[in-house]
Amino acid sequence: MRSVLILGARSPVALDHARRFAAQGWRVVVADSVPCRITRWSRGVHASESLPSARGDLHAYAKALNRIIAIHRIDLVLPTCEEVFYVARCRARLPQDVRVVAPPFDTLAMLHSKWRFLDAARDCGIHVPDSALVDDIDEARAWAAGRPVVLKPEFSRFGVHVRRYPEGIPDRAARFATQQKWVVQAYCRGEERCSYSVVDRGRLLAHVTYRPVYRIRGSSGYVFQACKAPEIEAFVRTFARKTACTGQLSFDWMSAEPNQYAVLECNPRAVSGVHLFARDAALPAALMGETDTCVQPDFSSLRMIGPVMLAAALSPSLRTVPLRQWWRDLRAARDVLGVEGDRCPLLGGLADLASYAGLAARQRCSMREASTRDTEWDGERMEWP
Repeated sequence: MRSVLILGARSPVALDHARRFAAQGWRVVVADSVPCRITRWSRGVHASESLPSARGDLHAYAKALNRIIAIHRIDLVLPTCEEVFYVARCRARLPQDVRVVAPPFDTLAMLHSKWRFLDAARDCGIHVPDSALVDDIDEARAWAAGRPVVLKPEFSRFGVHVRRYPEGIPDRAARFATQQKWVVQAYCRGEERCSYSVVDRGRLLAHVTYRPVYRIRGSSGYVFQACKAPEIEAFVRTFARKTACTGQLSFDWMSAEPNQYAVLECNPRAVSGVHLFARDAALPAALMGETDTCVQPDFSSLRMIGPVMLAAALSPSLRTVPLRQWWRDLRAARDVLGVEGDRCPLLGGLADLASYAGLAARQRCSMREASTRDTEWDGERMEWP
Protein backbone atom coordinates (compact mmCIF):
# COMPACT_ATOMS: atom_id res chain seq x y z
CA MET A 1 0.00 0.00 0.00
CA ARG A 2 1.37 3.41 -0.99
CA SER A 3 1.31 6.37 1.39
CA VAL A 4 0.56 10.04 0.74
CA LEU A 5 1.41 12.97 3.01
CA ILE A 6 -1.17 15.74 2.53
CA LEU A 7 -0.05 19.13 3.81
CA GLY A 8 -2.24 22.13 4.59
CA ALA A 9 -4.68 19.78 6.33
CA ARG A 10 -6.60 22.80 7.67
CA SER A 11 -8.35 23.19 4.32
CA PRO A 12 -11.49 21.58 2.87
CA VAL A 13 -9.53 20.70 -0.30
CA ALA A 14 -7.08 18.69 1.81
CA LEU A 15 -10.04 16.77 3.24
CA ASP A 16 -11.34 16.10 -0.26
CA HIS A 17 -7.94 14.85 -1.41
CA ALA A 18 -7.66 12.65 1.70
CA ARG A 19 -11.00 10.96 1.13
CA ARG A 20 -10.25 10.30 -2.53
CA PHE A 21 -6.79 8.83 -1.87
CA ALA A 22 -8.19 6.63 0.92
CA ALA A 23 -11.04 5.41 -1.27
CA GLN A 24 -8.50 4.38 -3.90
CA GLY A 25 -6.37 2.31 -1.55
CA TRP A 26 -3.76 4.77 -0.27
CA ARG A 27 -2.65 5.17 3.34
CA VAL A 28 -3.31 8.85 4.12
CA VAL A 29 -1.18 10.91 6.51
CA VAL A 30 -2.03 14.59 7.04
CA ALA A 31 0.04 17.32 8.64
CA ASP A 32 -0.21 21.02 9.46
CA SER A 33 1.04 23.69 11.84
CA VAL A 34 -2.42 24.82 13.01
CA PRO A 35 -5.48 22.87 14.15
CA CYS A 36 -6.65 20.60 11.33
CA ARG A 37 -9.49 18.59 12.84
CA ILE A 38 -11.48 19.22 9.66
CA THR A 39 -9.25 16.62 7.96
CA ARG A 40 -7.75 14.79 10.95
CA TRP A 41 -11.18 13.59 12.09
CA SER A 42 -11.96 11.98 8.74
CA ARG A 43 -12.29 8.20 8.65
CA GLY A 44 -10.05 8.21 5.60
CA VAL A 45 -7.04 9.53 7.51
CA HIS A 46 -4.58 6.96 8.87
CA ALA A 47 -2.41 9.38 10.89
CA SER A 48 -2.04 13.07 11.66
CA GLU A 49 1.21 14.92 12.42
CA SER A 50 1.99 18.39 13.76
CA LEU A 51 4.47 20.65 11.97
CA PRO A 52 6.30 23.83 13.00
CA SER A 53 5.45 26.98 11.06
CA ALA A 54 7.19 26.91 7.71
CA ARG A 55 7.28 30.68 7.65
CA GLY A 56 8.67 30.88 11.16
CA ASP A 57 11.46 28.29 10.87
CA LEU A 58 12.04 26.69 7.50
CA HIS A 59 14.91 24.51 8.78
CA ALA A 60 12.74 23.03 11.54
CA TYR A 61 9.93 22.55 9.01
CA ALA A 62 12.19 20.63 6.61
CA LYS A 63 13.50 18.48 9.46
CA ALA A 64 9.94 17.64 10.55
CA LEU A 65 8.94 16.74 6.99
CA ASN A 66 11.86 14.34 6.72
CA ARG A 67 10.92 12.73 10.03
CA ILE A 68 7.31 12.19 8.90
CA ILE A 69 8.38 10.88 5.49
CA ALA A 70 10.67 8.35 7.14
CA ILE A 71 8.24 7.22 9.86
CA HIS A 72 5.29 6.71 7.51
CA ARG A 73 7.27 5.60 4.44
CA ILE A 74 5.73 8.33 2.32
CA ASP A 75 5.62 7.94 -1.47
CA LEU A 76 3.92 11.24 -2.35
CA VAL A 77 4.01 14.67 -0.70
CA LEU A 78 0.99 16.79 -1.65
CA PRO A 79 0.91 20.45 -0.53
CA THR A 80 -2.52 22.04 -0.78
CA CYS A 81 -2.03 25.61 0.52
CA GLU A 82 0.78 28.17 0.47
CA GLU A 83 3.13 25.85 2.32
CA VAL A 84 3.92 24.74 -1.25
CA PHE A 85 6.41 27.65 -1.49
CA TYR A 86 8.35 26.44 1.53
CA VAL A 87 8.21 22.80 0.45
CA ALA A 88 9.62 23.78 -2.94
CA ARG A 89 12.33 25.87 -1.29
CA CYS A 90 13.58 22.95 0.81
CA ARG A 91 12.94 20.27 -1.84
CA ALA A 92 16.65 19.44 -2.14
CA ARG A 93 16.67 18.42 1.55
CA LEU A 94 13.84 15.90 1.10
CA PRO A 95 14.34 12.32 -0.15
CA GLN A 96 14.74 12.38 -3.91
CA ASP A 97 12.81 9.12 -4.37
CA VAL A 98 9.67 10.73 -2.91
CA ARG A 99 7.42 12.53 -5.39
CA VAL A 100 6.61 16.12 -4.39
CA VAL A 101 3.75 17.80 -6.23
CA ALA A 102 5.35 21.20 -6.68
CA PRO A 103 7.37 22.96 -9.38
CA PRO A 104 10.76 24.54 -8.63
CA PHE A 105 10.65 27.53 -6.28
CA ASP A 106 11.51 30.07 -9.00
CA THR A 107 8.60 28.84 -11.12
CA LEU A 108 6.26 29.07 -8.14
CA ALA A 109 7.41 32.64 -7.45
CA MET A 110 6.61 33.61 -11.03
CA LEU A 111 3.17 31.99 -10.89
CA HIS A 112 2.33 33.61 -7.53
CA SER A 113 3.32 37.08 -8.74
CA LYS A 114 0.26 38.81 -10.15
CA TRP A 115 2.62 40.79 -12.38
CA ARG A 116 5.15 38.24 -13.66
CA PHE A 117 2.45 35.66 -14.33
CA LEU A 118 0.71 37.97 -16.81
CA ASP A 119 3.83 38.13 -18.95
CA ALA A 120 4.15 34.34 -18.93
CA ALA A 121 0.47 34.00 -19.92
CA ARG A 122 0.86 35.98 -23.14
CA ASP A 123 0.80 34.11 -26.44
CA CYS A 124 -1.14 31.22 -24.92
CA GLY A 125 -4.38 31.88 -26.81
CA ILE A 126 -6.31 33.89 -24.18
CA HIS A 127 -6.70 37.63 -23.60
CA VAL A 128 -4.40 39.10 -20.93
CA PRO A 129 -5.66 42.45 -19.56
CA ASP A 130 -3.43 45.52 -19.81
CA SER A 131 -1.61 45.94 -16.49
CA ALA A 132 1.23 47.81 -14.82
CA LEU A 133 3.36 47.39 -11.69
CA VAL A 134 3.22 50.48 -9.46
CA ASP A 135 4.58 51.71 -6.14
CA ASP A 136 1.75 53.98 -4.97
CA ILE A 137 -1.79 55.12 -5.65
CA ASP A 138 -0.66 58.23 -7.53
CA GLU A 139 1.31 56.15 -10.00
CA ALA A 140 -1.67 53.83 -10.44
CA ARG A 141 -4.00 56.80 -11.04
CA ALA A 142 -1.65 58.26 -13.63
CA TRP A 143 -1.47 54.94 -15.51
CA ALA A 144 -5.23 54.44 -15.37
CA ALA A 145 -5.92 57.92 -16.76
CA GLY A 146 -9.55 57.71 -15.72
CA ARG A 147 -10.13 54.20 -17.04
CA PRO A 148 -11.85 51.55 -14.89
CA VAL A 149 -9.23 49.42 -13.13
CA VAL A 150 -8.59 46.86 -10.42
CA LEU A 151 -5.77 47.28 -7.88
CA LYS A 152 -4.18 44.39 -5.99
CA PRO A 153 -0.89 43.65 -4.20
CA GLU A 154 1.59 41.76 -6.35
CA PHE A 155 1.45 38.91 -3.82
CA SER A 156 -1.87 38.22 -2.07
CA ARG A 157 -4.60 35.65 -1.67
CA PHE A 158 -8.40 35.29 -1.29
CA GLY A 159 -9.00 38.72 -2.78
CA VAL A 160 -7.50 40.43 0.29
CA HIS A 161 -6.79 44.16 -0.28
CA VAL A 162 -8.21 44.02 -3.83
CA ARG A 163 -9.81 47.32 -4.89
CA ARG A 164 -12.22 47.65 -7.78
CA TYR A 165 -12.75 51.03 -9.42
CA PRO A 166 -15.28 50.57 -12.26
CA GLU A 167 -15.49 54.36 -12.67
CA GLY A 168 -11.75 55.04 -12.40
CA ILE A 169 -9.56 55.76 -9.36
CA PRO A 170 -11.07 58.66 -7.38
CA ASP A 171 -8.92 61.45 -5.97
CA ARG A 172 -9.84 60.38 -2.43
CA ALA A 173 -8.61 56.79 -2.90
CA ALA A 174 -6.63 55.61 0.14
CA ARG A 175 -2.92 54.90 0.06
CA PHE A 176 -1.83 51.30 -0.36
CA ALA A 177 -2.22 49.17 2.77
CA THR A 178 0.91 47.07 2.22
CA GLN A 179 4.56 47.91 1.57
CA GLN A 180 4.96 45.70 -1.49
CA LYS A 181 4.38 46.72 -5.10
CA TRP A 182 0.86 46.64 -6.52
CA VAL A 183 -0.60 45.67 -9.88
CA VAL A 184 -3.05 48.01 -11.60
CA GLN A 185 -5.09 46.09 -14.15
CA ALA A 186 -7.70 47.06 -16.70
CA TYR A 187 -11.16 46.36 -15.26
CA CYS A 188 -12.82 43.31 -16.84
CA ARG A 189 -16.60 43.05 -16.72
CA GLY A 190 -18.51 39.81 -17.09
CA GLU A 191 -19.03 36.49 -15.36
CA GLU A 192 -16.41 34.96 -13.11
CA ARG A 193 -14.90 31.56 -13.77
CA CYS A 194 -12.19 29.60 -11.97
CA SER A 195 -10.16 26.58 -12.98
CA TYR A 196 -8.10 23.90 -11.27
CA SER A 197 -5.64 21.65 -13.06
CA VAL A 198 -3.01 19.02 -12.36
CA VAL A 199 0.02 19.15 -14.65
CA ASP A 200 3.10 16.99 -14.90
CA ARG A 201 6.20 18.07 -16.85
CA GLY A 202 4.04 20.21 -19.11
CA ARG A 203 1.25 17.65 -19.59
CA LEU A 204 -2.33 18.41 -18.54
CA LEU A 205 -3.53 15.40 -16.51
CA ALA A 206 -6.67 16.74 -14.76
CA HIS A 207 -8.79 19.81 -15.32
CA VAL A 208 -12.02 21.49 -14.23
CA THR A 209 -13.46 24.88 -15.02
CA TYR A 210 -16.12 25.98 -12.57
CA ARG A 211 -18.41 28.78 -11.59
CA PRO A 212 -18.35 30.17 -8.04
CA VAL A 213 -22.12 30.33 -7.62
CA TYR A 214 -21.90 32.03 -4.21
CA ARG A 215 -19.01 34.04 -2.77
CA ILE A 216 -18.21 35.56 0.62
CA ARG A 217 -18.23 39.30 -0.04
CA GLY A 218 -16.64 38.89 -3.44
CA SER A 219 -13.83 36.71 -2.06
CA SER A 220 -13.77 32.95 -1.44
CA GLY A 221 -16.54 30.88 -2.98
CA TYR A 222 -18.64 28.38 -1.06
CA VAL A 223 -20.92 26.91 -3.76
CA PHE A 224 -19.37 25.56 -6.96
CA GLN A 225 -20.60 24.25 -10.30
CA ALA A 226 -18.47 22.60 -12.95
CA CYS A 227 -18.88 23.97 -16.46
CA LYS A 228 -17.36 23.31 -19.86
CA ALA A 229 -14.97 25.89 -21.31
CA PRO A 230 -12.75 24.37 -24.02
CA GLU A 231 -10.96 27.69 -24.50
CA ILE A 232 -9.79 27.69 -20.88
CA GLU A 233 -8.68 24.07 -21.04
CA ALA A 234 -6.74 24.83 -24.23
CA PHE A 235 -5.01 27.75 -22.52
CA VAL A 236 -3.96 25.59 -19.57
CA ARG A 237 -2.56 22.96 -21.95
CA THR A 238 -0.53 25.60 -23.77
CA PHE A 239 0.62 27.32 -20.58
CA ALA A 240 1.64 24.05 -18.94
CA ARG A 241 3.62 23.05 -22.01
CA LYS A 242 5.25 26.50 -22.21
CA THR A 243 6.38 26.42 -18.57
CA ALA A 244 7.06 22.65 -18.40
CA CYS A 245 5.32 22.80 -15.06
CA THR A 246 4.53 20.07 -12.53
CA GLY A 247 2.00 20.74 -9.80
CA GLN A 248 -1.48 22.11 -9.17
CA LEU A 249 -2.38 25.20 -11.23
CA SER A 250 -5.44 27.32 -10.53
CA PHE A 251 -6.56 30.38 -12.48
CA ASP A 252 -9.14 33.14 -12.12
CA TRP A 253 -11.03 34.24 -15.22
CA MET A 254 -13.57 36.76 -16.47
CA SER A 255 -15.92 36.11 -19.37
CA ALA A 256 -17.46 39.18 -21.01
CA GLU A 257 -18.93 37.21 -23.92
CA PRO A 258 -19.74 33.51 -24.40
CA ASN A 259 -16.56 31.54 -25.09
CA GLN A 260 -14.37 34.64 -24.64
CA TYR A 261 -12.20 34.78 -21.54
CA ALA A 262 -9.58 36.98 -19.90
CA VAL A 263 -7.11 35.36 -17.50
CA LEU A 264 -6.64 37.49 -14.37
CA GLU A 265 -4.20 35.64 -12.11
CA CYS A 266 -2.75 32.29 -11.09
CA ASN A 267 -2.81 30.44 -7.77
CA PRO A 268 -0.22 27.62 -7.84
CA ARG A 269 -2.02 25.46 -5.29
CA ALA A 270 -5.22 23.51 -4.74
CA VAL A 271 -8.53 25.39 -4.85
CA SER A 272 -12.20 24.49 -4.58
CA GLY A 273 -12.26 22.87 -8.00
CA VAL A 274 -10.92 19.76 -6.25
CA HIS A 275 -14.42 19.24 -4.80
CA LEU A 276 -15.89 18.77 -8.28
CA PHE A 277 -14.13 15.47 -9.00
CA ALA A 278 -15.90 12.22 -8.14
CA ARG A 279 -14.55 10.05 -5.34
CA ASP A 280 -13.39 7.44 -7.87
CA ALA A 281 -11.87 9.96 -10.30
CA ALA A 282 -8.25 9.20 -11.15
CA LEU A 283 -6.98 12.38 -9.48
CA PRO A 284 -4.44 10.47 -7.33
CA ALA A 285 -3.00 8.93 -10.49
CA ALA A 286 -2.83 12.37 -12.10
CA LEU A 287 -0.99 13.77 -9.06
CA MET A 288 1.47 10.88 -9.34
CA GLY A 289 1.94 11.64 -13.05
CA GLU A 290 0.68 8.15 -13.89
CA THR A 291 -2.22 8.80 -16.26
CA ASP A 292 -2.09 9.48 -19.98
CA THR A 293 -5.55 11.03 -20.25
CA CYS A 294 -6.95 14.23 -18.73
CA VAL A 295 -9.18 13.44 -15.73
CA GLN A 296 -12.51 15.25 -15.99
CA PRO A 297 -14.87 16.47 -13.22
CA ASP A 298 -18.36 15.43 -12.25
CA PHE A 299 -20.76 17.80 -14.04
CA SER A 300 -23.90 16.36 -12.42
CA SER A 301 -24.34 18.50 -9.29
CA LEU A 302 -23.37 21.56 -7.29
CA ARG A 303 -20.90 21.27 -4.42
CA MET A 304 -21.04 23.47 -1.32
CA ILE A 305 -19.38 24.27 1.99
CA GLY A 306 -22.49 23.32 3.93
CA PRO A 307 -22.15 25.41 7.11
CA VAL A 308 -21.47 28.60 5.14
CA MET A 309 -24.40 27.91 2.82
CA LEU A 310 -26.69 27.48 5.83
CA ALA A 311 -25.39 30.70 7.38
CA ALA A 312 -26.20 32.50 4.13
CA ALA A 313 -29.91 32.13 4.91
CA LEU A 314 -29.51 34.61 7.77
CA SER A 315 -26.86 36.90 6.29
CA PRO A 316 -27.65 39.10 3.26
CA SER A 317 -23.91 39.75 2.86
CA LEU A 318 -23.41 36.04 2.15
CA ARG A 319 -26.62 35.42 0.20
CA THR A 320 -26.85 37.51 -2.97
CA VAL A 321 -29.93 35.76 -4.39
CA PRO A 322 -33.56 35.61 -3.23
CA LEU A 323 -34.30 33.15 -0.44
CA ARG A 324 -36.29 30.92 -2.79
CA GLN A 325 -33.32 30.54 -5.14
CA TRP A 326 -31.06 29.90 -2.15
CA TRP A 327 -33.38 27.10 -1.03
CA ARG A 328 -33.32 25.49 -4.48
CA ASP A 329 -29.53 25.63 -4.60
CA LEU A 330 -29.24 24.26 -1.06
CA ARG A 331 -31.35 21.24 -1.99
CA ALA A 332 -29.44 20.67 -5.24
CA ALA A 333 -25.91 20.97 -3.81
CA ARG A 334 -23.85 18.28 -2.06
CA ASP A 335 -21.89 19.21 1.05
CA VAL A 336 -18.14 18.61 0.84
CA LEU A 337 -17.53 18.53 4.61
CA GLY A 338 -20.12 16.18 6.11
CA VAL A 339 -20.62 13.26 3.72
CA GLU A 340 -22.38 9.97 4.26
CA GLY A 341 -20.25 7.70 6.42
CA ASP A 342 -17.82 10.49 7.32
CA ARG A 343 -19.61 13.27 9.22
CA CYS A 344 -16.98 14.08 11.84
CA PRO A 345 -15.03 16.53 9.65
CA LEU A 346 -18.05 18.83 9.77
CA LEU A 347 -17.67 19.05 13.56
CA GLY A 348 -13.92 19.23 13.17
CA GLY A 349 -14.25 22.27 10.93
CA LEU A 350 -16.41 24.04 13.50
CA ALA A 351 -13.86 23.18 16.22
CA ASP A 352 -11.09 24.61 14.03
CA LEU A 353 -13.03 27.85 13.64
CA ALA A 354 -13.18 28.18 17.42
CA SER A 355 -9.41 27.66 17.57
CA TYR A 356 -8.85 30.33 14.91
CA ALA A 357 -11.05 32.74 16.83
CA GLY A 358 -8.92 32.28 19.93
CA LEU A 359 -5.71 32.61 17.91
CA ALA A 360 -7.02 35.79 16.25
CA ALA A 361 -7.84 37.29 19.64
CA ARG A 362 -4.35 36.54 20.95
CA GLN A 363 -2.61 37.84 17.83
CA ARG A 364 -5.02 40.76 17.38
CA CYS A 365 -5.78 39.93 13.77
CA SER A 366 -8.70 38.64 11.72
CA MET A 367 -9.67 34.97 11.72
CA ARG A 368 -8.62 34.75 8.08
CA GLU A 369 -5.15 36.04 8.97
CA ALA A 370 -4.93 33.72 11.96
CA SER A 371 -5.66 30.72 9.74
CA THR A 372 -3.12 31.52 7.00
CA ARG A 373 -0.33 33.81 8.22
CA ASP A 374 1.96 30.94 9.27
CA THR A 375 2.26 29.75 5.64
CA GLU A 376 1.83 32.95 3.61
CA TRP A 377 4.59 34.07 1.30
CA ASP A 378 4.50 37.58 -0.17
CA GLY A 379 7.65 37.63 -2.25
CA GLU A 380 10.11 38.30 0.57
CA ARG A 381 13.57 36.77 0.39
CA MET A 382 13.52 33.20 1.71
CA GLU A 383 16.91 32.33 3.15
CA TRP A 384 18.07 28.78 2.54
CA PRO A 385 21.73 27.77 2.31
